[in-house]
Amino acid sequence: MLTDRIEDIKVTNTIIEDFDTVIWLFEQAMQLQGKNGYKVWDTVDKAALIKDIEKNLHYKIVKDNNILCIFSIQHNDRLIWRDRDKNDAIYLHRIVTNPNFKGQKQFEKVLNWAKQFVRQNNLKFIRMDTWADNQRIIDYYLSFGFKFIENYKSPDSDELPIQNRNLNGALLEMEVTDNN
Repeated sequence: MLTDRIEDIKVTNTIIEDFDTVIWLFEQAMQLQGKNGYKVWDTVDKAALIKDIEKNLHYKIVKDNNILCIFSIQHNDRLIWRDRDKNDAIYLHRIVTNPNFKGQKQFEKVLNWAKQFVRQNNLKFIRMDTWADNQRIIDYYLSFGFKFIENYKSPDSDELPIQNRNLNGALLEMEVTDNN
């Protein structure tokens, strides 16, 4: 289990006892994004979330016993990144901010943690994907230094969580150096 303290927050693995809160966070995000007219997940693959939690691939950012944000990681993402997946990256997925803590730069906290993870594990990149038809979120990630790689439609594969199948996504990548 990886735990890091950055500022006055703690980034640690989500535990199964957090599952109801994780589902609530996804429901809140889907409701808010849908209300604002953005593309949103149609459903949440609860079995995939449980699997991520059990494999220590799901994280939470905590401050004063409040979960501020959750996210998943992968060490490989061959279905999406194909020949670019060369064991040299961490893949960020399903980043969800607690609506009670919006506007407090939760993604920046996730990104700082990911950069530290990349450096500690001698990796080179942070990679992620988002909806290709949401230019606002793409621009948001680009503002942090990500580079747009390509648009790509994910396969309809049982290896992907239900909510990530057949999506038109934008692939984004950040090379982590000593200077960033």
